[in-house]
Amino acid sequence: MSPRPAPRRGAPKGRPSRQGGRPMTGGQVGGPRRAPNREKEGLGGEQVEGRHAVLELLKARRRQIQKIYVAEAQDPSDILDAIEVEAQRQRVPVQVISMARLDREARTEGHQGVMAIAARLETVSLESLLQKKHPFLLVCDGVTDPRNLGAMLRSADGAGVTGVVVPRHRSARISPTVTKTAAGAIEYLTFSDVGGIPAAIDQLNKAGVLTVGLAGESKDSLYDLDLGSVPVALIVGGEEKGLAALTRKRCSAVVSIPQLGKISSLNAGVAVSIAAFEVARQRSLHADK
Repeated sequence: MSPRPAPRRGAPKGRPSRQGGRPMTGGQVGGPRRAPNREKEGLGGEQVEGRHAVLELLKARRRQIQKIYVAEAQDPSDILDAIEVEAQRQRVPVQVISMARLDREARTEGHQGVMAIAARLETVSLESLLQKKHPFLLVCDGVTDPRNLGAMLRSADGAGVTGVVVPRHRSARISPTVTKTAAGAIEYLTFSDVGGIPAAIDQLNKAGVLTVGLAGESKDSLYDLDLGSVPVALIVGGEEKGLAALTRKRCSAVVSIPQLGKISSLNAGVAVSIAAFEVARQRSLHADK
């Protein structure tokens, strides 16, 4: 990008300068941090960190944004310019603060000098996800690693997943780490927050959805399934324990992704990515027939 015209001591009205200067407004970033409580706080997603995540939050226009915080004295950047322009267009307040303050308030190490505070993500019922034509769902059975969950959600959006099912307990919330890793994908996905995954799978089976559990030790291959002509739900377990026993028993099929090496080298996030794009590939071939 070409350098900014000099001198640049200020900015157009309503648009702050990242090259220093006073914040637009006062007030504290965020607030007292309490231990997460899914029943009270819902799915999460209120604090969004990272340039791509904040820009997609603005572009999606699905949630109300309270304020955006930008660290001062950053190098010129097209994406920071885009964030400022889009925020101004939507009349979202932007406050310039010191990098040290943003470091203190951020909950990830890679906030990239930008953070937004927004309304929490809304959820829908499982029945609503099933009303989609030819649904393609991702079901997370106790995924507790936020980076893995974020990677899964980024792949889910890329592969065309129409809905994500997560349990209310024993799973990661949509934390700043998840939103940062997902790079904005959460703004385009639809979530259903359910009481229990086994009961949800029962409901999917009754609705005619092919429920496919991913388990590295399975002798059956993902590539032997017809995933293109039927509604599909991919079910993935936690990093350490995999699919819970009750979840596994309810899946229509439990499959693995064949590997040629001596060790199991796929973590849960990578496995979901491979499986989701296999579903997308087969769906594309089926649509062309």
